[in-house]
Amino acid sequence: MIELAQPTQSLLGIQLTNPQLSALQQYEHELLEWNSLYNLTAISDPDKVRIKHFLDSLSCLLVMRETTFKRVIDVGTGAGFPGLPLKIVCPTMQITLVDSVGKKVDFCNHIVKTLGLEGVEVIQERAENIGKKSEYREQYDWAIARAVATMSVLAEFLLPLVRVGGSMLAMKGESAPAETQAAEHALRVLGGHLNRLVPVVLPGVVDERYLVVVDKLAASPQKYPRRAGVPVKKPLKHQQQPNPPQIN
Repeated sequence: MIELAQPTQSLLGIQLTNPQLSALQQYEHELLEWNSLYNLTAISDPDKVRIKHFLDSLSCLLVMRETTFKRVIDVGTGAGFPGLPLKIVCPTMQITLVDSVGKKVDFCNHIVKTLGLEGVEVIQERAENIGKKSEYREQYDWAIARAVATMSVLAEFLLPLVRVGGSMLAMKGESAPAETQAAEHALRVLGGHLNRLVPVVLPGVVDERYLVVVDKLAASPQKYPRRAGVPVKKPLKHQQQPNPPQIN
């Protein structure tokens, strides 16, 4: 899997070890095998898997490595992205993978078992429900999501899971700047504050990519996240105040 080693070195300054490359190669093999049966991902070309799944996942380290990331939760992980590549490269990380789709959870459990990964919890649950449980609420240094929902919705999914002093990370495309601006009210309500947007350039990929980092400054109100389905249908938005009555 020499094709991934050089891009990782160039993007992150990280030299992947032979065991890490071997684990990622096995992961790739299993993903393509399962994908032929269960349609886990639209990306089925091995070269694209390495760049658009593995390297893209590892790009999170551009912002995470400057901080504490002992406990991480990956919401809407799908086939394990970005959580499992991060775990392979950062083995001391304790990571929780969350997805509502059974076949994707089964695949993640299969990879964890196949690669002998320790310190990984895989949960089949909706994001709104996991954020209500005391064993997960405000327990994580980082809550991460990739291609799950708009920023306003993601904030309601992720920020309740982050401890005060931790951060949420949204992996977004070209709409990131506009979405982040539109989510300003939601971030504030949920105890978050925008830290920065970091552009990411992957080799051979023309699409714009951003890492959106939001710091958790205050505890999220207990009423958030709202019940399943509500955050998507009614994203948190600043309510326009009615004009005061005119006095003649």
